[in-house]
Amino acid sequence: MSVDTTMSVDAAYGEVQRLTRRRARNFAYGIMVLPREKRRAIAAIYAFARRVDDIADGDLPSVEKRAQLEELRAALDAPPGNDPMLIALGDARTRFPIAESALQALVDGGVQDLDQTRYATFDELRGYCEKVAGAVGHACIAVYGSDDLMRAEALGVALQLINIMRDVREDWELGRVYIPQDELASFGVAEYDIAEHRANDAWRALMAFQAARARAYLEDGRRLLDSLDGRSALCVATFADLYEATLDRIDSAGFDVFAGPPRLSPLTKLRIVGKGLRR
Repeated sequence: MSVDTTMSVDAAYGEVQRLTRRRARNFAYGIMVLPREKRRAIAAIYAFARRVDDIADGDLPSVEKRAQLEELRAALDAPPGNDPMLIALGDARTRFPIAESALQALVDGGVQDLDQTRYATFDELRGYCEKVAGAVGHACIAVYGSDDLMRAEALGVALQLINIMRDVREDWELGRVYIPQDELASFGVAEYDIAEHRANDAWRALMAFQAARARAYLEDGRRLLDSLDGRSALCVATFADLYEATLDRIDSAGFDVFAGPPRLSPLTKLRIVGKGLRR
């Protein structure tokens, strides 16, 4: 696809990298170890995913959100104009075989958030996770240089499951409950308990179950490292380690995420990056 715009490509990449540093809780620490072209391309993919999330989670009426998401979908096959994200992503797609189907799946996930706020079973939830996070994995491995779609998807699902645990309160305030309804019932947790921020024994048992599943997906996803070059493997390992550290912190707090999502300090994040460099 061609890139025809008054904004330079370098300036556009500068914008998406600033966005990544400002908005990404863990992403920016992973990509800092990549060579320049890969780092810029991953930042462009993140910026696209961020745009989808911001539209779906914003304050506009659903009909306007849906229209904006469809405009974003159409923009994937149109000149980028003067939008830094689209300019950077367009250039990245000329340099790496980033699948348009993965980017389309991200938009599908945003649309699904408008239509569905509850998930009956984990199979249903997994389908959603594969859209919104597995698709990021599919897009990114084209930059990393691997064709192991299965492991990339598993890693994406793992990270999304950890996000769901971390963001229970935030999602509730948006009117969404991602924890499967049959599992809530099985552990004796009602949505009223979420509304009242009850981190009781039933809640801790439910969340321990969610954590064990996330760790299983994370272990499977880490096998992606075997198909990557050294710096790409370090980047992905850093993502995995940062999210695992977040999960460990949730666990150590007795799964009480209602006071706010756990935060890893910049120093902790840098230590995790350094640990990867010493491997």
